[in-house]
Amino acid sequence: MSQLKPISHLDNIPSTPGKFKMDKSPYNHRLRWHSSLVKLAFWSLLFLGLILIFFLRSPSSQSSDPRRSLRTSIWGGPAWEKRVRTSARVRSRNGMCVLVTGAAGFVGTHVSAALKRRGDGVLGVDNFNDYYEPSLKRARQALLERTGVFVVEGDINDSALLRKLFDVVAFTHVMHLAAQAGVRYAMQNPSSYVHSNIAGFVNVLEVCKSANPQPSIVWASSSSVYGLNSKVPFSEKDRTDQPASLYAATKKAGEEIAHTYNHIHGLSITGLRFFTVYGPWGRPDMAYFFFTKDILKGKPISIFEGPNHGTVARDFTYIDDIVKGCLASLDTAEKSTGSGGKKRGPAQLRVFNLGNTLPVPVTDLVRILEKLLKVKAKRVMLKMPRNGDVQFTHANISLARRELGYNPTTDLQTGLKKFVRWYQSYYSSSGKKAAG
Repeated sequence: MSQLKPISHLDNIPSTPGKFKMDKSPYNHRLRWHSSLVKLAFWSLLFLGLILIFFLRSPSSQSSDPRRSLRTSIWGGPAWEKRVRTSARVRSRNGMCVLVTGAAGFVGTHVSAALKRRGDGVLGVDNFNDYYEPSLKRARQALLERTGVFVVEGDINDSALLRKLFDVVAFTHVMHLAAQAGVRYAMQNPSSYVHSNIAGFVNVLEVCKSANPQPSIVWASSSSVYGLNSKVPFSEKDRTDQPASLYAATKKAGEEIAHTYNHIHGLSITGLRFFTVYGPWGRPDMAYFFFTKDILKGKPISIFEGPNHGTVARDFTYIDDIVKGCLASLDTAEKSTGSGGKKRGPAQLRVFNLGNTLPVPVTDLVRILEKLLKVKAKRVMLKMPRNGDVQFTHANISLARRELGYNPTTDLQTGLKKFVRWYQSYYSSSGKKAAG
């Protein structure tokens, strides 16, 4: 009923506007009857037209922002199926067959390449939206193509596409990394987070629950779920019911949804809470990335500080360490216990922190970049805005270390050196320019 509010002003229009005197003439009666039908038809058509306009303009049927639109390219056919099978073919003994969603994303590219290098079968899917420069995603796609990974262009909300992929390939595992990322963008386009992080995740789980056999699932949650929790370092046992951003809330919702599908349908599910991942081929919306761009261009950079000039720090985690944690999660994932959507026994359900255990002040990040770029940054210190960002993140990784053998080895200085080397190479070759 709430969808009719934009046309509620029509409720005040009488069905037969104006006043008229009753006439007992049959002819006049027929004229009045005909006139009433015409008016009724007119107002009905107007009413239906306004409803149609409302629905066409609503986010559920059409997105004014292409960054969250469902973009599924043409797929199917013998040649397409051959590419899918070839990419997903397992080439190592006891290897797994993995569907990677968000494969052209930052983490997705690195994970897909690492799986392929060790002989696992890998198929990617990505919608190549323009939340940040699509050309970077296309470059990652080209990189994966050279390693033998086919990335299908499609949206995780497209059930028909996902079902088709499972019809063509019997995936043993799903690495679900597709999501609407970023904390601050939620202030501009909140529905994109619901579309991808909740509806999209549910759609992936629905397809997985109905697959036979069901795959094991590893998916990207976020350290943002700790929200306003003041206890540090953050442990998987800590409360996560005070999100500071809509992004965090959707990731927390994802963890609850994962619990539900595990409990009802027997899906084996592992959630990974990433802590500020950085490195080559990274996301341009991350601070280390756009700091690098702006420092090189001589533009001022905004550095936030907490209350009373408090330090803002992040547990920066290098991409290679994150990849090791992802692969270890896949390797230790137990089989799902359902069949045809019906649970036949208890299934594995896990959540791990993947961080570096060493929070670094953002001011130190800038200092390291200045040294590597050999350029002095123009700093502008600002109070942290109420946009969903938190002041401090710090991972307790004892559980991941014990269960996965996870042991991060890359410090921020070393990781940023590798990133800067990639950045300068990528944007200096072929005349590429950093967006913005």
